[in-house]
Amino acid sequence: MHHTDSSTDDGNAAKRLAHLAQYYREHPVTGPAGHSYISSEPRATATNPAAPLNLTVVDHIDASLKELADVTREANPQAGPIPKRIQDVYQWLADNTANSPEQIQQRRDTVLYRQRLEHAIAAGEYKVVRPIRCPACRTLGLMWRQTMQRAVCTNGNCTTKDGGTRRWTLAALAHAQIEAQQKSQRVRAT
Repeated sequence: MHHTDSSTDDGNAAKRLAHLAQYYREHPVTGPAGHSYISSEPRATATNPAAPLNLTVVDHIDASLKELADVTREANPQAGPIPKRIQDVYQWLADNTANSPEQIQQRRDTVLYRQRLEHAIAAGEYKVVRPIRCPACRTLGLMWRQTMQRAVCTNGNCTTKDGGTRRWTLAALAHAQIEAQQKSQRVRAT
């Protein structure tokens, strides 16, 4: 049976999402500028008072939790209700998918890895992609480009067929990372 050590990713994703939620509870938006590290782009003057928190982050948290619930229920339709505390949702997912087929565990691990990256990016931690190898050339040197919502490879020899810079979504990076971990585990097991 396939098993990756997703406890590191589970913990990191859970901690990052809980941190993100806690930060926005402790530092509510008090003016039209909002939280400056979410976007450095100029903002229009607000015609209505700002919401007491960043609604983009609330939507991100809600979407993340919904996705975890969907993955869990796909693997185990008898899973109980989703926990109330954010950090408990990841353990609930792990408990309810532990004995799932390899394909479902791979999907779970990929979602967890991607969410960990998304939570870091949402908190302005763009360097989170740097230690990830480029899926095409396998070198280090990815850089996050916020305007494109993509990681780009800085290796000048790693280009697309038309000579452009290779760009990667967080989902593509997560898929490549989980696949590489699985291959490494299969090699060690033989």
